[in-house]
Amino acid sequence: MDTRVDFPQASLAARSRASHLPRRWTSDRVTSLFMLALALPLAAALYEDTASMLPVLGGALVVALGWTLLFARLRGKAMNWHAVPTAILFALLAPAELPLWQVLLALSFGLVFGEQVFGGRGYSFLNPTVTALAFLYFSFPAASAGTVGSQLVALAVIPGALLLLATGLVSWRILTGFAAGLAGWIAVRGMGVPGIELLTPALVLGAVHLVADPVSAAATNTGRVVHGLLVGALVVILGAAGNGIGATPAIVFAALLGSIFAPLIDGLVIHLNVRRRRRRSWPTSIR
Repeated sequence: MDTRVDFPQASLAARSRASHLPRRWTSDRVTSLFMLALALPLAAALYEDTASMLPVLGGALVVALGWTLLFARLRGKAMNWHAVPTAILFALLAPAELPLWQVLLALSFGLVFGEQVFGGRGYSFLNPTVTALAFLYFSFPAASAGTVGSQLVALAVIPGALLLLATGLVSWRILTGFAAGLAGWIAVRGMGVPGIELLTPALVLGAVHLVADPVSAAATNTGRVVHGLLVGALVVILGAAGNGIGATPAIVFAALLGSIFAPLIDGLVIHLNVRRRRRRSWPTSIR
């Protein structure tokens, strides 16, 4: 029965307490690996546009760590560094053309209402970066027309993605399903063969760090494939109706919808597998 939930697709906080997990999978080490995976795209983004990137990055780090420290004090818990990769990822995906106060307000909303109100990283079903960017696009429509990096940043994401895949911190099933859903729906709509122009920072960063986020994605093996297929198709649908398939709003809202449906997907997978197992185990006379 496909009810297995492998770390870290379940709650990071809860799974890190499980005695059967290797000691190397502490929450701090998981956070460090995600920061390492984002180091190269961050360096590429800073190389391309240091003047615009530094204020957003600095403000995002201050806001993210400030909210984390506040809620840690309110709960009487030790400070953690989960918000650092969130701040880096948000700075990479947020349009640099917007006023800084709008960007930091959106990040605050994402951190508080997308993560901290549920108990912190690992307890929420939403990705805080997705929540923050969705708030940004809803509240400030001009943000939808903003630009995010170049293909240099997109290519810089690949080594970090391979690191996360090799360590099992993101699921290959989700990424495979996402690619299949994206390419399949492009073919269904008769949009031709995807070209190199589809390789945008938003799409690559979004696939690895938003869609395949180990906390907000589906947790069952079959559910991960379905989750990836759903979000990949939604990116094409939303992108065709908006600013393009590779645009940040398309991947953000597709990832948001995927996170909302992830518990339902897992529930259906578990229900179907339990039902199939029961049918196999029941005596023929009872069927």
